[in-house]
Amino acid sequence: QVQLVESGGGLVQAGGSLRLSCAASGRTFRFNVIGWYRQAPGKQRELIATIRPGGTTTYTDSVKGRFSISRDNAKNTAYLQMNGLKPEDTAVYYCNAIPNFSSWGQGTQVTVSS
Repeated sequence: QVQLVESGGGLVQAGGSLRLSCAASGRTFRFNVIGWYRQAPGKQRELIATIRPGGTTTYTDSVKGRFSISRDNAKNTAYLQMNGLKPEDTAVYYCNAIPNFSSWGQGTQVTVSS
């Protein structure tokens, strides 16, 4: 059973930066596409960034140019560098493989104040 642990969230002012980490244990995800998701209050969880095993990345339009996804397969860890944060980025952030592992982590809260 894989376990995902997200960390690195916090409270930051608009324009600030945060780096999120996603550590997986129980199985390697080096051969999986990895995605970062977020869920704002009252909204559905949305996929915002993906990275393929070879490093190819995709981003949803709302974060393109501000967020950067990366991975360290040796550490079984994925990252999300978030720059130029906006209040609308406030959400709980999660990672998972694509297709998803059956279990999700607890997520990490990101709050951006204006």
